[in-house]
Amino acid sequence: MIRRNGMTVPLPGHLHAQRDKLAQLADWGYSDIWSAETDGADAFTPLALAAAWEPRLRLGTAIVPAYTRTAPVIAQSVAAMADAAPGRFAIGIGSSSNVIVEKWNGVPFVDPYKKVRDVVRFMHDAFSGEKITKEYDTFSVNGFRLSIKPEQKPTILVAALREGMLKLGAREADGVIINWLSAQDVSKVAAVVNGAANGVKKEITARIFVCPSENTETVMAGAKFAIAAYMNVPVYADFHRWMGRAPLLQGMWDAWTAGDRKAALAAIPDQAVDELVVHGSAAHCRDVIDEYFKNGVTTSSLAILPLDPALDYWKAVESLSPSAS
Repeated sequence: MIRRNGMTVPLPGHLHAQRDKLAQLADWGYSDIWSAETDGADAFTPLALAAAWEPRLRLGTAIVPAYTRTAPVIAQSVAAMADAAPGRFAIGIGSSSNVIVEKWNGVPFVDPYKKVRDVVRFMHDAFSGEKITKEYDTFSVNGFRLSIKPEQKPTILVAALREGMLKLGAREADGVIINWLSAQDVSKVAAVVNGAANGVKKEITARIFVCPSENTETVMAGAKFAIAAYMNVPVYADFHRWMGRAPLLQGMWDAWTAGDRKAALAAIPDQAVDELVVHGSAAHCRDVIDEYFKNGVTTSSLAILPLDPALDYWKAVESLSPSAS
């Protein structure tokens, strides 16, 4: 499987003004763009614009939550994107987190493994073109048929942290999307995916957080805020316990549970930042990104963290691009 070099979107600035910037990404050698869905743009709109504006880019969602739309609505959006960008759209579907699903959207965050599995199975069923009347474990569908038939079925990827989701992506989808892990962690994750894939090569897409700055003290301070925001979410805390990172993060977890946010930040060691956020010179960052690929990643989605106020976003994008290697 060829190496694919991706960037997280939307890019800074208004969506309507990003056409030239998307072309610049392709000019610099980026092959993919990957959209997230948290509290800003939805996952599909930035990709729909890119589908029309820049045909050199492959488009992917990383990720669409399985809970916040019904399965038929997800299938309709996926079908429309696949029809707009034949052969170059990938749907990344995942559980998201209790914060986004339950606290923000008011949807019970119940049985995340089964929910993601059922949405994946439903998408396979929907893209068969047949009418679906079926009881899945977490929802039922009565008489739905997808009327759009894309020229090429989209790639389906599962957002995965621990073994269950990783194996699901290997067995029932085209691969996985991984997030918030070190280059060394990839070896453990890739072994699970490859072991469950029965010899079929699967895509492993990684969101990689990067800040190409040598202003180490400032980057460390900012990165610790980001780590605290994510690693206290239960799904990420459990993931890093599985990764063996409890000795590094237990102090933060204890202080956070006690309600002392300041102490939680202070308890995060520099080593945790070094492992989870790629930082330093652009050349060093490129070397570390290469390690992700060497350990099993097939596709990157770089997420540039503006932790250094002096960082020029577009110079950072160019300095990390394939054309700079």
